[in-house]
Amino acid sequence: MNAIQPTRPPLQPIQKQRVTPRPKRHLRQRSYQIMALETTAKIAVNLAVSAAAISALVKLLPYHWLQQERLREIRTEVKQMEGRVNILQTEFSRNFDPQQNKVIMQQQAYRFEPNQRPVVLMNQDQKELAQPESSP
Repeated sequence: MNAIQPTRPPLQPIQKQRVTPRPKRHLRQRSYQIMALETTAKIAVNLAVSAAAISALVKLLPYHWLQQERLREIRTEVKQMEGRVNILQTEFSRNFDPQQNKVIMQQQAYRFEPNQRPVVLMNQDQKELAQPESSP
């Protein structure tokens, strides 16, 4: 019987290689470290961007204030010019009004119609003040 059966090597129990897996706790700890590092990097970048923005604002504020001051000056000049333009427009319309023609000629040429007399106003206070000074 031995001859008919092929010879087999003796059966040895198959040993499973046990790979010691990393404990999950170690993996979690490593992922927390990576997340902390990533968050720190984000905060650093945000702080750098914020610092650059604040620096730019600090440099731009004096320029903004100067522009506001110039704008105020221009607005006051515009108001003054509007007043002058209104006066000139009324004067222009008065000068070209045919009904005002005689009055304007009298004002500019000092000519009066024959039935009118010129009236000259004198300040009598000056005469009274001048007399006491001249007599000691």
